[in-house]
Amino acid sequence: MTEITARGEKKLVLAAGRAHPELARQIAKELGTELLPVDAYDFANGEIYVRAGESVRGTDAFVIQSHPAPLNNHLMEQLIMIDSLKRASAKRITVVSPFYPYSRQDKKGRGREPISARLVADLYKTAGADRIMSVDLHTSQIQGFFDGPVDHLMAIPLLADYIRTRVAADNITVVSPDTGRVRVAEQWAERLGGAPLAFVHKSRDLTVPNQAVSKTVVGQIEGRTCVLIDDMIDTGGTISGAVAVLKNAGAKDVIIAATHAVFSDPAARRLSESGAREVVVTDTLPIPADKRFPELTVLSIAPLIARAVREVFDDGSVTSLFDGNA
Repeated sequence: MTEITARGEKKLVLAAGRAHPELARQIAKELGTELLPVDAYDFANGEIYVRAGESVRGTDAFVIQSHPAPLNNHLMEQLIMIDSLKRASAKRITVVSPFYPYSRQDKKGRGREPISARLVADLYKTAGADRIMSVDLHTSQIQGFFDGPVDHLMAIPLLADYIRTRVAADNITVVSPDTGRVRVAEQWAERLGGAPLAFVHKSRDLTVPNQAVSKTVVGQIEGRTCVLIDDMIDTGGTISGAVAVLKNAGAKDVIIAATHAVFSDPAARRLSESGAREVVVTDTLPIPADKRFPELTVLSIAPLIARAVREVFDDGSVTSLFDGNA
């Protein structure tokens, strides 16, 4: 294992779970180091065993884990990794969860509901985490669930800069899939040179998961290329419905841009048949070959995470990575 040392005393190590090894390897490559050797396997009854292959005593450890399905298995593996590093005397442990698990359950919509995103933060803290790093949280309030520093990284610069290469900036309208993400749409619009905004009105039955109905669009989109933004795409029903609404309202083209490609079935089919010109996502989650399609573009999030890890390790400024907007 190659260690990164600061001022001759601090040592950085990267440990990764088994959910998305390619992303972990890319982050390590960006940092010019190697991943900590980790022995991890499952017992016959589903129990998870984890042990670091080298000493981590006194190190600044970053535990990288994505959370695709089965999410609970990957979350438990990460918690066990944190516990093992704490008991092995790591000096500081930072959770790197590009896709924060249970992020949609960040508030009580009805009585007797849990706030599972807060529970996950508590689990991280109890396991021994000192800090959390994540990309595009479902809502910013999740930062307050963890009793310690939270680095909320933003993929907007990465996605928006790519979009600028695909369409003329003077013909873009940024579209929020609902009223709840208008603030994020404003950040997108600023990044795209002051593009106008629109949003899709939709309704949702809180008793039925993964179902929302897009009804109409508010804003001027006729004859324009619409950049339909969201933090995640799960089954693809909502975003595909929004594409249809925009097309029916006279949009020239629709480009979908989202950070987290959850892509639960039948998302790939819905997106490929939605009529969107392009679907742009990052690789915070692994996307297997059977869920890829011709219109899909996947951008690497590894350089952003690597720069953030470096700033944290060097006691620098993560906010500086986003021009002071983080």
